[in-house]
Amino acid sequence: MTPFTVGDWLDRVLEFDVGPVAHGGHCVARVDGRVVFVRHALPGERVRAVVTEDRQAAYCRADAVTVLRASPDRVEPACAWARPGGCGGCDFQHVSPAAQRALKADVLAEQLSRLAGLDRRVPVEELPGGPLGWRTRVRLAIGPDGGAGLRPYRGHDVISIDGCPLTPVGMLDTVLARRWPPGRRDIEVALDDDGSSKVDEVTTQRVNGRSWRIGPRMFWQAHPALAETLCAVVRDWAALAPGGVAWDLYGGAGVLASVLAELVGLRGSVTVVECDRYAVAAGRAALADLPQVQWRTARVERVLLADSPELKGPPDLVVADPPRRGLGRAVVDALAAPRPAQLIYVGCDPASLARDIATFATHGYQLTELRAFDAFPMTHHLESVALLERPL
Repeated sequence: MTPFTVGDWLDRVLEFDVGPVAHGGHCVARVDGRVVFVRHALPGERVRAVVTEDRQAAYCRADAVTVLRASPDRVEPACAWARPGGCGGCDFQHVSPAAQRALKADVLAEQLSRLAGLDRRVPVEELPGGPLGWRTRVRLAIGPDGGAGLRPYRGHDVISIDGCPLTPVGMLDTVLARRWPPGRRDIEVALDDDGSSKVDEVTTQRVNGRSWRIGPRMFWQAHPALAETLCAVVRDWAALAPGGVAWDLYGGAGVLASVLAELVGLRGSVTVVECDRYAVAAGRAALADLPQVQWRTARVERVLLADSPELKGPPDLVVADPPRRGLGRAVVDALAAPRPAQLIYVGCDPASLARDIATFATHGYQLTELRAFDAFPMTHHLESVALLERPL
């Protein structure tokens, strides 16, 4: 193999055939024996691409700037900033919505095969609302001139925009029209349940027949249909009887705990573990009428790996919705120790999900159900829900 010197390919124009999609919003190609991760391309296309990053001898990154042979799945992007050198928020605006979901299904299947040894493929299901206008929470960067905008892919500059088609019409109009105080780095814009836009303010959100007061910078799903969808999946899969015991880990403001509480009833117990004290406060208020729900304001790792975890158990069911990095071996080992009959894993990263499923398998847990949702259209992200069960 030809040795490569880091940096030599930067800004070089390459011409090549594009290979399969990879996890992360790009496709894979090989040029002179070297891996190229290319954005704004599709599998099977032939493109000219400019190398944008060359920091590793094993691979470089590139943007497709000219399409010489187009895929039938290629479409015109809905946004003028969804282009090489433009906004980094969208990976797949040049791809038809159906093909986007197929690419995400490919990625999920590949990660399960490579990391968990599972031959499992499921469709990525479309959520209500369509591919545009779905994003009800967005963080905007503030530029040196005080204008709000978005950042490029793997970059720190602020790109001025006059709108974002992923958000509902009018949601960002006022925010983008004004100038913000010098020194402010970013702002969070969220759509309230009444349809009004709020900037770094408390919003009201309704899920599962309840209202939550969500503070600025607290985690809440950006797609308005996802939380209700996850509630329905948990309700469908959970084999909890009245009087049962459930743990809701990385539980946020307790949306899924509200479902678990319905299933176990007043004689049961649901313990929510969440490190964000503001989320816990919001959850306590929203679920104040459910005495079977207890709260632990702490990191899940600290609670599970402590000498005395102080969690009511053993649990019949564990629901875990970890951040992108997943659970990791130590947490999986700790969850498997009390031998819950079921674990429902909500994962936003296919790689960490597959890795953790493989670790659960070493404890005898099998993947019995799997669903995936296109909760982030136009991006490479997806939400997966896995049911792991221990054979009787």
